[in-house]
Amino acid sequence: MKLTGAEIIFECLIREGVDLIFGYPGGAILPTYDTMTKYPAIHHVLTRHEQGAAHMADGYARATGRVGVAMATSGPGATNLVTGIATAMMDSSPIVCITGQVATNAIGTDAFQETDVTGVTLPITKHNYLVYDVDELAYTIREAFHIARTGRPGPVLIDIPKDVQNTITEFEYPEGEIILPGYHPPQRASQSQLEAALQLIREAECPVILAGHGVVMSGATEEVVQFAEMTQTPIALTLLGKGGIPEHHPLSLGMMGMHGTGHANLAIQNADLLLAFGMRFDDRVTGNLKTYAPDARKIHIDIDASEIHKVIHADVPMVGDLKTVLRQLLPMLEPIEHKAWLGQVRDWMEDANERDILHHDAGERLFAAHVIHDMWQATNGDAVVVTDVGQHQMWEAQYYPHSRPNTLITSGGLGTMGYGLPASIGATLGLKATNVWAVVGDGGFQMTMSELATAVQERVPVNIAIINNGFLGMVRQWQEFFYEERYHATPIHSPDFVKLADAYGIPARRVQRRDDVIPAIQWAESITDGPALIDFRVETHDIVYPMVPAGADLHNMIRRPIPSRDQV
Repeated sequence: MKLTGAEIIFECLIREGVDLIFGYPGGAILPTYDTMTKYPAIHHVLTRHEQGAAHMADGYARATGRVGVAMATSGPGATNLVTGIATAMMDSSPIVCITGQVATNAIGTDAFQETDVTGVTLPITKHNYLVYDVDELAYTIREAFHIARTGRPGPVLIDIPKDVQNTITEFEYPEGEIILPGYHPPQRASQSQLEAALQLIREAECPVILAGHGVVMSGATEEVVQFAEMTQTPIALTLLGKGGIPEHHPLSLGMMGMHGTGHANLAIQNADLLLAFGMRFDDRVTGNLKTYAPDARKIHIDIDASEIHKVIHADVPMVGDLKTVLRQLLPMLEPIEHKAWLGQVRDWMEDANERDILHHDAGERLFAAHVIHDMWQATNGDAVVVTDVGQHQMWEAQYYPHSRPNTLITSGGLGTMGYGLPASIGATLGLKATNVWAVVGDGGFQMTMSELATAVQERVPVNIAIINNGFLGMVRQWQEFFYEERYHATPIHSPDFVKLADAYGIPARRVQRRDDVIPAIQWAESITDGPALIDFRVETHDIVYPMVPAGADLHNMIRRPIPSRDQV
């Protein structure tokens, strides 16, 4: 049958299982938007900014495991996607961005709203395309989705000139396997690698598993837990690895790294074997590389060969899908005990618990840790939490234990302020759920709070918790520790968030006392026909403890003092 390029786009999207698109129209993409009216099976969400569209597609992808789709016009529309694309790239989130482009005969002439978007996004996409020939469009879309979702997932961009969208051609959907020369995501480890890993595992007396985002993306929760239980190996989690194993498991150490638990960091530094499962040794995890786990040999399993030896040399590298490799390894294992090692870890854990803010007498003050802990209690630990970036993000990681994969959605690698609200909208729409919480700071929230209108227009039942301390909190914390308390450009004026919500027609409350936290959370979750917002006014000068200063030794943590008995 004969179709326009724009019609081909939607025929292919439907075959890829797409039923939701986040976007913003404009001249160069208008033929595609006009054609959208013929395809009611695909619902379009009008965002208030293209950055919001990319973050919504990202949140949708992480929550559902499906490819998220964002759409924008040429020039500023396409470049407004850039931050969201970079966020997805750093965190291996599968999204496909479709952008309009000026007509092919105008490319390179600095035409109105022309930008070389494939050139701009080349470093921050897994792959991108500029489609000159309408007859290549269908296969390009199929290929883009295949690349986005396979191997190490990531963002793919398709730039389509306006005349290509309008051109009519004979359409036949390209069935069959996608074969790309040079693109063969690895799956299995070799026998020699498995045997070398087994030798190190048998010899280890103080092993630690480092569980990263790859555990979640591979679906390897069961295999990691089985491995840990058979070998009695404690598990430390990266930020994006949270939920990869149930955090209530007795072998869980919680999060590692700059703001990780004291016992996780001490275990890593004293280990004689690190088993890196689907993680990339980010600088926020390692601290000073020269002193990182100095006595530990390393086994590194990752699907991306470029991550092997990139930061830390691996004694046994294994490139492959984590779930597949662990299934190869598990039948070869024999039970191992590490009683003395686990006893030492428990001692470190008891010390860390004594320092916890929840054991301090807070008086009349409301701390962010109280809010997050009480949210965990009120939601029975079963909510999907989408955070922005800053102190509140770290407090969520510390005080909201996650038991299931894909229940913490956050910008880890890029650290994108403004991510939380739009990503939570995408996650809520994707899951069709009412227990999604956006936990945001008063700074990052103001970067994308225009998306409140999107939530209202789409009747998205997302719950928004603003951790409002009147500062750009994480930057203020660094200024306190390292810049002699010169709080320049970090005090931030905010609107009255309750009145702001009312202007959008959103039910809202302000909470300043801990006794009111759980009732407010329960109230918000009772509202299911649209968003609800709570403005939590928390302690202004609180600190995220522990903290490893940038570039410092991982064990050289700034820690909260143990309170005296009359404070507990």
